[in-house]
Amino acid sequence: MSGSNFFGEMKRMARTSGAVGGIAARVAGERLFGIKTDKAAHANDLKALLGGLKGPLMKVAQFASTVPDALPPEYAAELATLQANAPPMGWSFVRRRMAAELGPAWQQRFGSFTHEAVAAASLGQVHRATLLDGTEVACKLQYPDMASVVEADLKQVKLAMSLYQRMDSTLKNEQAYHEISARLREELDYTREAAQMRLHGLMLKDTPEVHIPTPVPELTTGRLLTMTWLDGGSLQKRLEEGDPGEEERRAYARGLFMAFYLPFYRFGVIHGDPHMGNYQARPDRAGINLLDFGAIRVFPPSFVGGVLLLYEAVRDNDEEKAAEAYRIWGFENLSKETIQVLGLWARFLYTPLMEDRVRAIQDVDDPQHGRRVAEQVHAGLKRTGGVTIPREFVLMDRAAIGLGSVFFRLKVEMNWHRMFMELIHDMHAGDLAARQAAALAEAGVPAAL
Repeated sequence: MSGSNFFGEMKRMARTSGAVGGIAARVAGERLFGIKTDKAAHANDLKALLGGLKGPLMKVAQFASTVPDALPPEYAAELATLQANAPPMGWSFVRRRMAAELGPAWQQRFGSFTHEAVAAASLGQVHRATLLDGTEVACKLQYPDMASVVEADLKQVKLAMSLYQRMDSTLKNEQAYHEISARLREELDYTREAAQMRLHGLMLKDTPEVHIPTPVPELTTGRLLTMTWLDGGSLQKRLEEGDPGEEERRAYARGLFMAFYLPFYRFGVIHGDPHMGNYQARPDRAGINLLDFGAIRVFPPSFVGGVLLLYEAVRDNDEEKAAEAYRIWGFENLSKETIQVLGLWARFLYTPLMEDRVRAIQDVDDPQHGRRVAEQVHAGLKRTGGVTIPREFVLMDRAAIGLGSVFFRLKVEMNWHRMFMELIHDMHAGDLAARQAAALAEAGVPAAL
């Protein structure tokens, strides 16, 4: 580690350790000494602190909040609502950063470049620009010294997760932490994200309901991603203020469904960050723009087979199939009772895909229904002695929860079963492996960390 990275990491840890240490102190006090604390109030304070920091700690916390029992439920509930809202860098700073990526004459490579950022997130900010031929583009510029910031933040979350696990948790989350760490480090590499964007463009090229930006390789570096500009607006704002009709909502739902399920079942790839901020309503109201390709997971074909096997197990109420599916997923040494407990979660995920009827994504009018099911599963796992969460489970589970939440907010009824069956009716493991290998090679996606 370079000196600047080391001191950057130490500075970051100094700013965050008090907040994360507070989690440990309160959990330890309650567990060891019977000291009751207002965890809900402290969690709200923690969210306020993390939300004001530029950097990935809130992103890590969002990931951790979707891993069953990684953190106390009060903290998980608050951290799950975090949004990246740090103020953007000013123009003088942007000029220096752009020069560092493209050279001192970088402005001569653009026809125009906005001084003000059009969006700011946890790792970088976006500027609108035009190329010399008039093509409109978006330039995502990473904040400085993010590598050291990521490492410092990961250490803090690891501390919080490990202490909570020792004191109050039945689930072993070491592998989950390794998965979160690997995916977040990958997000720092914008050349990787550009390849993953190309991959999604290839996988979804015949899906008119989903539009993907195209990266501009000659203006992309490890910390600058230049891509074609897609016209569109906030899907969340459209739902809250635009009063879209049923057909428009169905178009968004079809786009969201295809954007997630087609890459997974046809290529073994998932977009691991499905939240409202990564979807735009297109101007024609006929589908969505899909954004942000940093958190992508490529699964071996055998894992996709395990997911399909679990679907069959739930459909057929077959515990032996379920046990084999969980083994393929990476779970080990599961007792019969533990398999039955995990079945609660599997039924929650698969039921909408199983019923051949028009229905809402969930029949319960409760946006926290998924979290309540997770709490019920946790209570059952306590009785069975706990289980190790495999790495492969983390992004799959996070994506399913996030996508379900978006579907719930769409308030649309669809025949999810028929759309699902259209995707998997001719599934063969050999075909998936060949399609996956060809797509990854054509897009230039590097091996995972």
